[in-house]
Amino acid sequence: MRIGVLTGGGDAPGLNAAIRAIFKRCEKYGYEVIGIRRGWAGMLNKEFFKLKPEDVKDIVGRGGTILKTSRTNPLKIPGGIEKVSKNFREMGLDALIAIGGDDTLSVAKALSDVGLKVVGVPKTIDNDVSETDATIGFDTAVNMAMRVIENLKDTAESHDRVFLIEIMGRYAGWIALYSGVAAGADLILIPEEPFKIENVINFVKKRLEKGEKSTVIVVAEGALIKDYKGPVTKDTEVDQFGHVRLGGIGEFLAKKIKESLGVETRAVAPAHIIRGGPPTAFDRFMATRYGIAAVDLVRDGKFGMMVALRGGEIVTVPLSKALSKSKNVTPNLYDEAKTFFE
Repeated sequence: MRIGVLTGGGDAPGLNAAIRAIFKRCEKYGYEVIGIRRGWAGMLNKEFFKLKPEDVKDIVGRGGTILKTSRTNPLKIPGGIEKVSKNFREMGLDALIAIGGDDTLSVAKALSDVGLKVVGVPKTIDNDVSETDATIGFDTAVNMAMRVIENLKDTAESHDRVFLIEIMGRYAGWIALYSGVAAGADLILIPEEPFKIENVINFVKKRLEKGEKSTVIVVAEGALIKDYKGPVTKDTEVDQFGHVRLGGIGEFLAKKIKESLGVETRAVAPAHIIRGGPPTAFDRFMATRYGIAAVDLVRDGKFGMMVALRGGEIVTVPLSKALSKSKNVTPNLYDEAKTFFE
């Protein structure tokens, strides 16, 4: 059997662990593994190679992806799905394992709908793919973001400053919430609960009145301001999946706070820093289990499915169900975090 594997969308720590696991499981079954370069772009352009043992040696702890990646969307290219399907056959693939977030997996579902044998593996630091407790890269991103916040807390306290730390996550506040609570942030703003600017300013003001001269606010890049149309952005450029490039809300709020209260306020956006580097043990282990389970789905002929983690167990769900909605922070979970917003 000849199985293709690709990684699409943004890179995430743990991808290489999944690739290694897929190769080793296929090796056990006597399957050939074909690496597709640059995600769906590689399927469109037939950029592929046969994976060998030396390709996956010692990659379990490496960040990024040895297969490269891209945000190419065949659904936005005239005849894209037909071309991918044609190349699938010409490359001699019996099945394809697609590792990615909802964008990558939406293409995988479209291919499955036209009869191709495809299996999905959930990857995104945003952790917003539904039907799974965690996605590859989320745990590492949270830990990286937590350390950034802790470092900036030291500086904030040393200089009596207000810091706005803008954290990745697009339209879900998982990274901001987890890292913010873990690092002891004073306030966390997430997309799931729009806020008023005056409330943020008053929050800082009350802390100053209580003698708290430093404040650290974690804000998700996609956090929404009430009465504003959409998230704050630096430009209107969109990718092939229709996503606007987020970023800028930290600077926006920092300026508002400084203008209103006259206190020294800084904005920091660690951005891609939190998605690179070696994956945590959790991400390495989970990605490994995902890779093994994905190959087993191929072996069992269960296509159009995605592997997932629930309560510590690996399960499988239809791609259609996993893509039916985005997984967002629940009101109850955010209410728990509010315990510390004083």
